[in-house]
Amino acid sequence: MSTSTAPRRRGPRRAVTEAKILDAALRLLDQGGPAAASVRRIAAEVGVAPNAIYTYFPDKAAVLRALAERLLGGVDHDVFADLEQHWRIRVEALALELRVTLTAHPGAVGLLVGGPLDGPSSMALNERLLQLFADAGLGPDAAAQASYLLMVYVFGSVSREVAGVHGGGPLPPEQERVAARRAELSAVPSDRFPLTAAAAVTMAGSTSTEQYVWGLRRILAGLSALSDGDDGPDGVDGAPEAAAP
Repeated sequence: MSTSTAPRRRGPRRAVTEAKILDAALRLLDQGGPAAASVRRIAAEVGVAPNAIYTYFPDKAAVLRALAERLLGGVDHDVFADLEQHWRIRVEALALELRVTLTAHPGAVGLLVGGPLDGPSSMALNERLLQLFADAGLGPDAAAQASYLLMVYVFGSVSREVAGVHGGGPLPPEQERVAARRAELSAVPSDRFPLTAAAAVTMAGSTSTEQYVWGLRRILAGLSALSDGDDGPDGVDGAPEAAAP
């Protein structure tokens, strides 16, 4: 009996991967916000039928959760892992790194604000943050509360920062945003709103890096008061500084 030596026919090669799906979803979010990232449009972006997406994700919500995980997984832990640095410098570096990551994709910010952060990348980030506050001398309960406070500040600040980007799209440069806000506030009638008019220049920078760091350092100064044996500087103005990106 002769044995066939003909090569076995291979099955069709998959034209899509999980990474390609998430790449496409992020592009759509960047272009048009969450409404633009439907399964049908993601499939069209990748160049496959919608059923191919369901091979990897049961629905759009699962795609967006995975995308949120990818964004948080891209945070560079090295920027705040240096034990030689004061804990406040390390927390500030983390907060600045998160801001850079999130503002690069305004359409995706809502995924982190509105969805559960319980994936491996999210948990790893939270674990690192708890360790930072433990290094500051906070007990487990206080560290958990401090971690929540910081993340609310970061996500809330970034949400306000990207709020003016309607329908997705890139965030304009910071100087342009501040200038546009200053122009809006210059029209405030000083006879009706004298305090607002007087503070217009400062208020125009409400979504600037300077304002972000200002609020962050006041939060950290408050948390310093909870820690025992913190040998860092007292007050805010003399706090150690992390270089803003």
